[in-house]
Amino acid sequence: MKQFMNSKDTLVTEAIDGLLRVSGGKLARLDGYPHIKVVIRTDFDRSKVALISGGGAGHEPSHAGFVGQGMLTAAVCGDVFASPSVDAVLAGILAVTGDAGCLLIVKNYTGDRLNFGLAAERARTFGRRVSMVIVDDDIALPHLPQARGVAGTLFVHKIAGALAEAGADLETVTAAAQRVIKGAISIGMSLDTCTVPGSPKEDRLAFGKAELGLGIHGEAGIEVVDFAGAKAAMAMVAERLLPHTSEGPHVALLNNLGGATPLEMSVLAEELARSSLADRVKWVIGPAEMMTSLDMQGFSISLLPVSDAEVQALAAPVNLSAWPGLNPLGEVMVRPLPDGLTPILPLPSAHPARRALIEQCCVAMIAAEKDLNALDAKSGDGDTGSTLAAAARSLIGALDRLPLADTTQLFRSVGMELSQTMGGSSGVLLAIFFAAAGDASASGKDWIGSLEAGLDRVCQVGGAAPGDRTFIDALAPALAALPKGVAAAAAAARNGADLTAGMTRARAGRSAYLAADKLVGHNDPGAEGVARLFEDQAGMRS
Repeated sequence: MKQFMNSKDTLVTEAIDGLLRVSGGKLARLDGYPHIKVVIRTDFDRSKVALISGGGAGHEPSHAGFVGQGMLTAAVCGDVFASPSVDAVLAGILAVTGDAGCLLIVKNYTGDRLNFGLAAERARTFGRRVSMVIVDDDIALPHLPQARGVAGTLFVHKIAGALAEAGADLETVTAAAQRVIKGAISIGMSLDTCTVPGSPKEDRLAFGKAELGLGIHGEAGIEVVDFAGAKAAMAMVAERLLPHTSEGPHVALLNNLGGATPLEMSVLAEELARSSLADRVKWVIGPAEMMTSLDMQGFSISLLPVSDAEVQALAAPVNLSAWPGLNPLGEVMVRPLPDGLTPILPLPSAHPARRALIEQCCVAMIAAEKDLNALDAKSGDGDTGSTLAAAARSLIGALDRLPLADTTQLFRSVGMELSQTMGGSSGVLLAIFFAAAGDASASGKDWIGSLEAGLDRVCQVGGAAPGDRTFIDALAPALAALPKGVAAAAAAARNGADLTAGMTRARAGRSAYLAADKLVGHNDPGAEGVARLFEDQAGMRS
């Protein structure tokens, strides 16, 4: 897999320096590259308890991204998925620890425990007051003697950080961290493995499968499960977490493991609100990338039962872009449409032949979805088929409320329906097409003349014409031939669509941004959709 890196040997140090350059002077690093990679606050106060965490790189923004006022004082970074050295941890302790002492927040992995633990012992010989807590929030492996530390570590960073910033002593901060660790639970799910820089990607998951209970270092999940969408995935994660929850309000941390898109994470947030955990979760942190596993296509949920004081600590403001903040898990707020946009619905009326015609056209578009997507992927973003199919499904669902017996109102109603349900420029153009056809019908034109008037309006508004490599190249000849019958229209549409494969320059639509070699040999997907629509009707009537 291609990655934006120069060398795996310099990846972490270059990434740290990049972070420092855009920190506005709030962050610095200790000298000692490449073995000592320690990021520190430039404004830390030695009279307050210092908070130090860290571990291997690859979990960004953890840990260096959470160094700042109200959270960590320093982060000790190792190489990708590798614990930092004892000397690096010790350097961090000695650099930021004053008389108030410091707290080491360590995830429960052998390398981290040993290196941070030995560094703490050595720091004590220098006269530093050092406490250490071990985070073990992962519930995926219930029979493991020592559970792993994963994204629940961030609860500890934030609550302990708020207390330290407020001036609490080391004993108070340590006790609060231990309470959080006792209550925090986490589990993750992924659809794919991560890509370790410089190594080939492991391909261990078959299509339609997901891993439940995976680690944050590319470790395999405890179980391979069937994947059936976001709803089922969240339900499965909630089912594993629920028995470990306690009474009272909880905070959920919805963490992106690195490869899920913001769109997917928002869907998962909605499913969390609908899940069996919803009555216990009162606040949410995220969704956001917080404790990642490089580019892993997955998410994790961490839960923490909270007191009022802990909610206050989690909500305390921090000047860190990586921290998404605490928000209540609320209702979906809905406001009425502005005046004039609420549609005036015509009275529905029956017309069996027109109903059958519309339904047959919609079924044809749904059947062509995959083929049109594949064609669009050669010259666009691969969604033409999905866009048309989604509109077709909505139109089928609207048949009972359409004025099928009134041609003028039917054209206008179809335009209104498409404007509301069909995305992108295609929805707008078709809405204009049918609205103009309705106006022409009201002026006395027959249904073919009305459709031609609709096409003329689309050309005026959209700026496209025959020969510009759009759906017009199939629709214009089809409407011109329609007085001779549907078969003639279908043949004209097919010829027009096929001609677009030889057009090396698009003058409208998304294809206008593409070079000739991306267009030649492939029919325009919109024109192909029109051709298939007429061909389907010709077949129905033959």
